[in-house]
Amino acid sequence: MPYNKLNDFEAQIILHKGTEAPFSGLYCNNKEEGIYLCKQCNTPLFHSQSKFDSGTGWPSFDEAIDTNVKSIPDSDGRRVEIVCTQCGGHLGHVFKGEGFTSKMTRHCVNSASLNFIKEA
Repeated sequence: MPYNKLNDFEAQIILHKGTEAPFSGLYCNNKEEGIYLCKQCNTPLFHSQSKFDSGTGWPSFDEAIDTNVKSIPDSDGRRVEIVCTQCGGHLGHVFKGEGFTSKMTRHCVNSASLNFIKEA
């Protein structure tokens, strides 16, 4: 499967596990209805209905689509990284038990790892 071409900033985030500055991402404050896709391979990752305002500075979702997001131990030994199951691209981290929503899960995602398709 051919991947989308990434610019240098996107590659730093997705391929090299970088993090964009808080409150700087394109989708941090997006309130439109639609679906968020992996920037690298277009796999559907999150529905807009699962997005919530965590106040943390990154798009936050309390549920991923199917099994399209995989959790793996982060190299720092403290956090849990989330990646696209299809291409392995870095998305961000997942946090449990914070109480933001009833699902007690926050997928903290870099906007640079996402594309958004607005619902018609």
